[in-house]
Amino acid sequence: MPYPEIMIHGMRAELANLGFEETKTPEAVKEAVENTDGTVMVVVNSVCGCAAGGVRPGIAMALQHAEAAPDKTITVFAGADIDATDVARDYFTGYAPSSPSIGFLKNGQLVQMFERRDLEGRPPQMIAEALLGAFQAHCGKSEAANN
Repeated sequence: MPYPEIMIHGMRAELANLGFEETKTPEAVKEAVENTDGTVMVVVNSVCGCAAGGVRPGIAMALQHAEAAPDKTITVFAGADIDATDVARDYFTGYAPSSPSIGFLKNGQLVQMFERRDLEGRPPQMIAEALLGAFQAHCGKSEAANN
């Protein structure tokens, strides 16, 4: 049974407020990934403490300081968007399901993956630094950097 929406609403909102598209259905995940030229950052959100204490704040820091950014950012919620999460994880070829996790897809192909073991127990600043490296490696210049 999925988590009740009232329980996870605030956790969803943290990423939605950063401009992430909430992809709650398999079709929405496929649409976002397959119809985006460039890099898609896919976040598998979670109720766990490492998502709350490190991952979501780290993502916010990285996006705030990015000179390069993904062309699209999407999120699914593990334990709530069950079918959508399964489809998102199908793109993470070679990796076991974990949450939270962050995958970078370039033209539909996985180019970098952060599994729970790469995120758990790390402070937001360390996660932000790792994400900024991924942005630099796989993403074009952000609109803010071009102005």
